[in-house]
Amino acid sequence: MTNRQAFAERLVDRAAQAGVIVDARQLEDLATYVELLRHWNRRINLTALPLEPLQDATLDRLLLEPLAAAAHIPDSAFVWFDLGSGGGSPAIPLKIVRRAAHLTMIESRTKKCAFLSEVVRTLNLTDAAVLPGRVEAVDTTRAADLVTVRAVSISPRILVRASKLLRAGGELFVFGFPASHRNAIAPFTEIRTFQLLPGSPSELAVLCGG
Repeated sequence: MTNRQAFAERLVDRAAQAGVIVDARQLEDLATYVELLRHWNRRINLTALPLEPLQDATLDRLLLEPLAAAAHIPDSAFVWFDLGSGGGSPAIPLKIVRRAAHLTMIESRTKKCAFLSEVVRTLNLTDAAVLPGRVEAVDTTRAADLVTVRAVSISPRILVRASKLLRAGGELFVFGFPASHRNAIAPFTEIRTFQLLPGSPSELAVLCGG
C-alpha cells in the first residue's frame, strides 16, 4: 500500500466517523495539500501541529474540521475571504469541497503567501487568489458573503474589520472560538455554535448581524 492509499483510507475512516463524505477527487487534492504542507513546513513555519508523522489530532484540525464545516456552506458561487490564511486551513480544505466559491486568502507574510499560491496552482483551484498584506489594507467594503478565520487570529479589531468586509446578511465563521470570548462579539449581534466532530471539543462559531 502506498503512502497515498494509506492516507486516503485513514481520512475516509475518520471522515465517516464525523459523518463527512469525501469523494475520490477531493481525497487526491487533500493528499496533495498535505504533501505540500509537509514539504514547505520543513523550510518555513506554516503550522506547529505535528505533520511527520501525521497525528489524528492534526488530521482532525487541518482537514476534518473544515470538511465538517462545509455542511454549513452552500455548494454554489459566493464571495469568501479567509483572514490570516497561513498554512491554508480552513481555507484550502473548504475550497476543495466548495469549488464554486470565489475565495480570497489574505496573508501578511510573504513566504506563506508563496506557499498558498503554490497550493492554488498545483491543485488548479479556480476562483482562488492570495492577497498579500494585512487585513486592514483590504480595499473591499461589504462585498463578502462569508469570512473565515481561526480563533488564534481573532481580536476586537479583526471582528470590526470582518464586519466591514461582509455584505448585509453575510456570516463570519470562527474556528475554535473560546467560550470565554463570546460575550464580546461587537459589532456582530448574534452567535451560533456547532460541534464539528463528535467526541471532540472542536466547534464552529457563526457570527452574524454585523
